[in-house]
Amino acid sequence: MNTTKPVEYDAYYHIYNRGINGADIFRREDDYLRFLRLYDEYIVHIADTFAWCLMKNHFHLLVRILAEDEIQYMKPKEGDKRIYPEKKKYNPSRQFAHLFDAYAKAFNFRYERTGALFETPFRRIKITDEQYFKQVVFYIHNNPVKHGFVENLIDYPWTSYLTIISVKPTCLQREKVLGWFNSKAEFIEYHKKGD
Repeated sequence: MNTTKPVEYDAYYHIYNRGINGADIFRREDDYLRFLRLYDEYIVHIADTFAWCLMKNHFHLLVRILAEDEIQYMKPKEGDKRIYPEKKKYNPSRQFAHLFDAYAKAFNFRYERTGALFETPFRRIKITDEQYFKQVVFYIHNNPVKHGFVENLIDYPWTSYLTIISVKPTCLQREKVLGWFNSKAEFIEYHKKGD
C-alpha cells in the first residue's frame, strides 16, 4: 500500500528518484533532452524550478509547488478529443507521475524494454529552512563531481549550474537562486569551495 503523502501546495521540495535497481535511465544525449522537454510539458503548470541535475541512473530537482490559486486550469492539447471538466486544475503529484510515465514509455519503446523504469513512489524532502536552500542547490549541482563523472561541475552539461551563471532566457528561477547566494559571484564561489 502506498502511504506517501502527496506534495503540498506552496511548498519547496527536493525531489529525486533513480532507475529500478539503480539501472540507467539516460543512455544517450537525446534521452536527457527528452526528459527536459517532458519536464517542461508537465511540470511548468504546477511548479517553479530552482535547480536540477540529471545523472545516468538518477535525477535531482529543487522545486516550489505553486500555491493552489497559482495553478492553471487544465486545457486539452490540440487534437485531444477527450472532454475536460470545466475548472479542473492540474494535480501536482499526478503531474510528476505523468512526467515519469511519459518518459518511461518513450524510453521503453526506444530500448525495446518493458516494465517500470523508476522506483516508486518518487522521493521528496520538504524544505522549510532557508539556509538549507543553498546546501540543496550545491548538493544538486555537485552530484556529477561527487559521483566521479567530472572533476569540475562546470564540465557537466546536465545540471542547471550553467543556466544559473548564464544570461540566456530561462524558465529556471535564476534570480531567486542567486538571491539566496547574494550575487552570481558568491554563487560561483560557494560552488568552488563546496561549503
